Amino acid sequence: MTSVDPVALVHRDQSPEVAARFARIYARPVILEVDQLCRRFAGEQGEVTALQDIAFRTHRRELMCVIGPSGCGKSTLARVLAGLDEPSAGQVLLDGQPVRGPGPDRGMVFQGYTLFPWRTVLQNVMFGLEVRGRDRAAAESEALEWVEIVGLSKFADAYPYQLSGGMKQRVAIARALANRPRILLMDEPFAALDAQTRAQMQGYLLELWRQIDITIVFITHDLEEAVYLADRIVVLGTNPGHVREIVEVPLLRPRPREIIVDPRFVATKRYLESLIHSDPPEPELRPRIRMTQIGDEVD
Repeated sequence: MTSVDPVALVHRDQSPEVAARFARIYARPVILEVDQLCRRFAGEQGEVTALQDIAFRTHRRELMCVIGPSGCGKSTLARVLAGLDEPSAGQVLLDGQPVRGPGPDRGMVFQGYTLFPWRTVLQNVMFGLEVRGRDRAAAESEALEWVEIVGLSKFADAYPYQLSGGMKQRVAIARALANRPRILLMDEPFAALDAQTRAQMQGYLLELWRQIDITIVFITHDLEEAVYLADRIVVLGTNPGHVREIVEVPLLRPRPREIIVDPRFVATKRYLESLIHSDPPEPELRPRIRMTQIGDEVD
């Protein structure tokens, strides 16, 4: 049986206000439904199961995070949700309709900066609109609105190499939202940013989410980021990837930055750690060759 830190169980104590907020979330329509999803791959030594019986629902305007240890299939799940990969079994439903291939009803933001280097900020945001058949004038007008929403009007004519990492991700978010998708899928979008920029982008994302009718599934390996951003957190286990638990974050919104020292925040993070570390550890790797002299110790 998994041993759980008693202090971490504080995360289950919801205030009446938090409980009422979750009641309102669950009363909203289901936007995304993942139903017994499996993904298998052919390996050198036989079939490998990356995801097994993944099941959860995301409600309209919910911000759901997905976390789990390395190798649990987080990015594979993101690709299947986006329609970039096909499930081996089960299904993904968006507004009750099966997901089959990529579509404008799903926006995707990756960890890497996936902007076209030969296009300006404005032209990058215009891209999806042009692909959908908008004439250039209409695409430019709508793209300008999104560039303004993400606060980059002064950089509309700049190229990606002229932007900071955080600015590049703001362009990627604007490009994803320009098609007005039903859901925004984000696969560790802030992982490559420095700590200060990462914190700024988290706050920026929350502010943007409050102003736009969008549902977000946000994949991250950072537990603090998950607790700060999410309404609920899907915790994946490994071997194969499976849903270990779906955790409700017992915090009201809006959430100031200093909430990270709130006892419920700390307790929720500790509980997530207990879930993730309950998987058997990977074999410990030790160097086989000693490359220092005996007696030259660092301890």
